[in-house]
Parts: sequence; structure tokens; C-alpha cells
Amino acid sequence: MRSIMHADRLHLLLPFALPAAADASTALHAIQSPALDRMVARATLVERVVGEDFQRTLPHERWVARQFGALPSGTAAADEAPLAPYMLRADGGDPGSATWACVQPVHVRIARDHLVLIDPAALDLSDDEAGALLAVARPLIEELGVRIEAPRPARWYLSGDGFGTLAGASPLRASGRNIEIWLPHEAHSGERSRAWMKLQNEVQMAWFEHPVNEAREARGLPAVNSIWFHAQGAAQPVHSPFARVLSDAAATRGLAMTAGVETGAPPASFAAWRATASNRASANTANSTTAATTNAATLVELDPFSAPYIEQDWARWNDAFAALQTDWFDPALAALQSGELGELGLTLCGDTGSVTLTVTRGDLRKFWRRRVLASLFIE
Repeated sequence: MRSIMHADRLHLLLPFALPAAADASTALHAIQSPALDRMVARATLVERVVGEDFQRTLPHERWVARQFGALPSGTAAADEAPLAPYMLRADGGDPGSATWACVQPVHVRIARDHLVLIDPAALDLSDDEAGALLAVARPLIEELGVRIEAPRPARWYLSGDGFGTLAGASPLRASGRNIEIWLPHEAHSGERSRAWMKLQNEVQMAWFEHPVNEAREARGLPAVNSIWFHAQGAAQPVHSPFARVLSDAAATRGLAMTAGVETGAPPASFAAWRATASNRASANTANSTTAATTNAATLVELDPFSAPYIEQDWARWNDAFAALQTDWFDPALAALQSGELGELGLTLCGDTGSVTLTVTRGDLRKFWRRRVLASLFIE
């Protein structure tokens, strides 16, 4: 009987793992990646998406939305990722049929002649701080007739008729940039929403000189001086092409939960994933679980790249890539060669585009394929 591991398929989703062509030589200056080089050279190219400079959403967000069928029927999917209701579910809420937007406390820095959003993760905002700021903002929001759910203090979900078809940019899409073109606007008219502008102004004034911000500034930390709106949409019926989804991203986990598949945290390495898969296969065999269950793919979303990419810290990005090479690419190639892994999928994303590849043991013998890693970089 064939080993149960032979049927396993693994797909790695890697946000911000694909530098723009202009940054590629700097980003990969010290990387030696023979395993990835070989897999890329022999892999089948499934999809290459070249995005546009001013898209509001990120390639990995659009990819998961497409994979799970989360886009409303008839939607032009080029720049759509209405993920807020799934994020709400992952955070412990119930989105129901309402339209929700994700709202996060942020810091907007005053530059010479414009405003710049900083990466929300760089705020180092504690739950206690976020909770204190939320306590001030909540009544102001509710007074405006907006419903708020906040199962996590630093990530809120708002639902209100006044927001209409308001379209906001993903925080990491706008981070480090002049925020003017990324501010929320009506998807069809391009106009700013008065309801959102009023709400934002109310919250900003309430937080001005708030004790939390005074204490943060005394410690040399940026004040929390604004809120950011993104991912608005209503939950759709979804389906999963994966039997298991292992990710720390709320949107990805929420989509999987909505589709009714197993979720969990991403493992630290290929070896850790393989050990878990082996244990599950043994349990399934003992319980006479059908082969169809063990033959389905696992999606693992790994995200060591986002912060260094946004900060253009290529030395740290380089270190993360080297760790991924050791922990995932090398052992995955060995497992493909031995037949212990049936198929490896790779979706590598930048901040505008993405590339999806699949490689099998048979593909590794196709020596005539000569794709090189640099050919994947998004122009």
C-alpha cells in the first residue's frame, strides 16, 4: 500500500516574498537558494498576475479571496478583497449578512508637505492601550448610528448605511506613502464619504492628548492619532480548495472557518508540518477515514517578509528568506525527490503582483525547463 505521505499536497502562500524588479538585486544580494532555484526552474507556471501601482488591495488578499470564492457574483475582481466579515469571524464575531469594514487605530506622521501612514504593526500597541482608546471612541461611533464589534481591541469592525460602497486601501498598501490617494472613497464616484469623515474626525479629536498617547509619547512611541478603514464587504458563501489552512492572518483563517475546514497556526518548519501530517494520517487510518481526506492540500501562509519589505530593510528581508530556505525549501525539495510529498504549490506575492507555481516529483526531471528565479520578479 502506498505511504500516506505520498498523497500529501502542500501550498505555501508567501506575502511580500517577491520584490519588485528594481529591488531584486538588493533584496537577494546574499541569498543562495539552490532548492528554490531548482523548483522554480522545473515548476509549472499556474498564474502570473501583474498588478497596478494604485490598486488598493494586496496581491495575497486578492489571491485568497479568489481561491475561496469570496467575491460577489458579477464583481470585477481586479482590485477586490472584501475580507472584513471573514476577519470578524476569525476574531470571534458573527458577521451575519451585514456589510462590514475593518477599522484599525493607526499613526499618521506629518511629513514635509503630506501625511504618511506607518505600518500599524510598528505601533507596538498593547491590548490595554487599545482598549482604553476604544472605550473613548465607541460611544462616539455608536452616536453616529454605526454598529461596532470589537472582539480584539486593536481591530474593530464597523457597519453603517452611511458608508455605502466606500473603498479603503489595505494598511500595508498605503504604509510609508503619502496617504492622499489611499484615503477611503466611494467606489463608483471617487468622492469621500461624509459619514466616514465625520466619524474619523470625532475619534481623532477624542484621542488628542489622551493619557494613553501622552504616555506613549513620553516613552518615545508614536501617538495613536487616527483610524484606518479597509476591506469593506458582506460575507458570501465560500468554498475551500484546501482541507486545512494554517495561517495567522485573520482574513485567511476566517475564510477557512466560513468554508468549514480545519484551521490552525502555521508550523515553524516543513518538518513540523510533516510530523503533524503524519500523526493525522495515522489517526485517520486508525479511524478508517477515507483516502480523499488525506489526499487534500494544506495551505500554509508564512509571513516573515511584510515588515522588512514595507520598511525596505533588505538585510532583515534577506535573513527571513535564508531562514525560509533552510526551514521549508530545502526539506520540501527533498520530500518531492523521495516521493514523500506529492505536490508543492508556491504563491509568491509582492505589493502589486503575484506568481503561482506548482512542482511535482515528475516536474523535477524536466531538465529542459529553464525558468530562473529573477524571471518571477514583478516589473
